[in-house]
Amino acid sequence: MFRVVRTLGLAFGLLAAVIAAQAPEFAQQYTQRLGGALDELRRSIASLDADAKATGRSRDEALALLRTNPDAFIARRGESARTDVERLKRLEAQKLALDTAASPLGRLTVIARDPDMDIARAAYRDYQPAVPTTADGLVAGLLGFLAAWGGWRVTSDVGRHLARRRRRTRPETTPV
Repeated sequence: MFRVVRTLGLAFGLLAAVIAAQAPEFAQQYTQRLGGALDELRRSIASLDADAKATGRSRDEALALLRTNPDAFIARRGESARTDVERLKRLEAQKLALDTAASPLGRLTVIARDPDMDIARAAYRDYQPAVPTTADGLVAGLLGFLAAWGGWRVTSDVGRHLARRRRRTRPETTPV
C-alpha cells in the first residue's frame, strides 16, 4: 500500500511540475497582450489629447466637458475616456514593474499581485502551452514538483501515522 501512495505522490508531483512550468510562458504571453493594450490606449488617448488641444482645452477640461454633457451618449463616452486614462496609468505602472522585475519568476509575482483581468482572461483564452526550455520554466517546474510532492508526502505520512495510532488505541475484543 505504501508503494502505491508513494507512486501516486510522484505522479502528482510530476503533474504539478508540468503545470507550474507553464507559468513563465503565461507571464510572457500576458506581457505581450499588455503591450498591445498599452499601444491601443495610448493611441486612443493621444487622439483625445489632440482634439482637446485643437479646441484650446486640456485633457482634464475635455473630459469634464464630455462627462457633464446633457446628452447621455456623449456623457457616457466621456466616462469611458476617463476610465481609459486611469487604466493606461495602471497598465503603465504594471509594465514598468514587469520590466524592472529581477527575474521572469519575479514577473509572475508582479502579475499575480495585480493582474488586469481583461488581459489575463484574453491571455488564458488564447494560451498556447510551451515546453519549458528556459531556466525559469525549469525552475518553476521544479518548484511545482517539490510543492506537490512534498505536500503529498506530508499528507500521506500524517494519514499513515493516524491510522497506526487508531489501530493501537483500539481495545482488543476477545471472542466469546
